[in-house]
Amino acid sequence: MKHTLAVIGYGGMGGWHCANVAEKLPQIAVKGVWDVREEAREKAAASGLFAYASLEELLADGEVDLVTVATPNNFHRELVVACLRAGKNVVCEKPAAMNAAELEEMIEASRESGRVFSVHQNRRLDRDYRIVRRLLEEKTLGEPYFIESRVQGSRGAMFGWRGHRVNGGGMLYDWGVHLLDQMMDMIPSPVVSVDAHLQTVFSGEVDDNIKLFLRFENGVSALLEMSTNCFSNLPRWHVSCTGGTAVVEDWDCHGRTVRLREDAGSMAWDDDIIYTAADPTRTMAPRPAYTTVEEPLPAVETDWSDYYKNLVDAIDGKAELIVRPEQCLRVMRVIDLAFCSEQEKRGMTCRI
Repeated sequence: MKHTLAVIGYGGMGGWHCANVAEKLPQIAVKGVWDVREEAREKAAASGLFAYASLEELLADGEVDLVTVATPNNFHRELVVACLRAGKNVVCEKPAAMNAAELEEMIEASRESGRVFSVHQNRRLDRDYRIVRRLLEEKTLGEPYFIESRVQGSRGAMFGWRGHRVNGGGMLYDWGVHLLDQMMDMIPSPVVSVDAHLQTVFSGEVDDNIKLFLRFENGVSALLEMSTNCFSNLPRWHVSCTGGTAVVEDWDCHGRTVRLREDAGSMAWDDDIIYTAADPTRTMAPRPAYTTVEEPLPAVETDWSDYYKNLVDAIDGKAELIVRPEQCLRVMRVIDLAFCSEQEKRGMTCRI
């Protein structure tokens, strides 16, 4: 069955959805666009898309069975609920809502309408994330206990509407929702504490350089860092496990794993202190080379279009959604708690 897509919001991401779905997904026909801005509608029409004159016109179009909402965050709830109640299946750009209560309303509208609702958490398909997830699933390095995940830029303030609080701007909504979704999708355990450091360095009214500290019930701790003012980047991922360490340097997935050799035997502790450039130490002395083996990261192939392929299969009743609204609700609850943590300047206990 072929599906027909309309997109609400023809900005950067709305245009991206239109172009890439049309190019990569023959099972979806991209029909048109609605945007409150006349210039955006004119741009869409010039690209060969139908420009709806109003939201009501789009909702009344019986040919359209799938709508992607790609507007600023503060409009998501109203638009998603309207589309679901009009009988459309819906993809919403992340974050799905401004808070967990709004997302709960959207999920309820999906249940009442019987239509499929998903959030475009496309970075679950990033190759760097899939590499780390495979390492943990295969237990190549033993059990994880501390995971660092970070994205770093150096251009300063948040761009466009993302720099405005009323629109749901800021780094926690923009990138925090991605890194939280990845971590919570990968670690099969409830989050039991959240400590957020949300700094506003350049943007005036929204957070633009942040650190999130999570503790999971199974003993894994995570540090999530997002910076707009970093001129010397740390690794995209640094994963500490009981039997080794994985480093993913960047989005190009340069990196390595270093693990214990299976035939190395036990490492004896010598009585003599080892002298390093940092003066004498035992605990921080380098491990003998014969006890470890360095290997390349596993090869993983990913394709962002798998998100929409899975969505179509879910609409057709052939598969379960990869990105389920209930998963996104967990992430939204952690985001709500992160804002509370920053406001109260302390860590918050929970079970999410």
